[in-house]
Amino acid sequence: MKKFDIQEAIEKRRIIPFSDGPKVSSKEMRTAREDLKDAKDVLGLEKIKLATVTAYFAIFHASRALLYNKKYREKSHIQLAFAIKSLYIDQGLLPQEYYDNFVQALDLREMADYKRKFSRQGAERNIQAAEKAIKLTQAEACGYQKGNSYTFKLVDNLLKGRIRE
Repeated sequence: MKKFDIQEAIEKRRIIPFSDGPKVSSKEMRTAREDLKDAKDVLGLEKIKLATVTAYFAIFHASRALLYNKKYREKSHIQLAFAIKSLYIDQGLLPQEYYDNFVQALDLREMADYKRKFSRQGAERNIQAAEKAIKLTQAEACGYQKGNSYTFKLVDNLLKGRIRE
């Protein structure tokens, strides 16, 4: 498979410039947090499909906030995932797990929406992935830099639930 080329994606208009992105990225983060809360709430009501889908959208909106901060926007969900990998994961700003969780959550969402295949385990997995995505996105927005041991400890503690937002 050919490696994703962000410049080619821009030329083919799969990723497009969005100069106002940084101004609205906080709105995307609010939406991500709301979606995460909603996913947990509907899981408690045993609405498994809705929890799966809503948790995915929490990841989507957190990822979109990252892309907006780079002054781009996506034309599709998978292009967003590829752009995040190119701009953040491949640059060492976010762990590979972020991208892997995004793609798996997208797959679980599509299975739930289009094939009516979903499970409580999948919904719980998407919720956990959404929690991590939001925390990592917030850490990146606060200036998380690869190699900063204090920040690594902070992010590690956030992910392990030792620190509340």
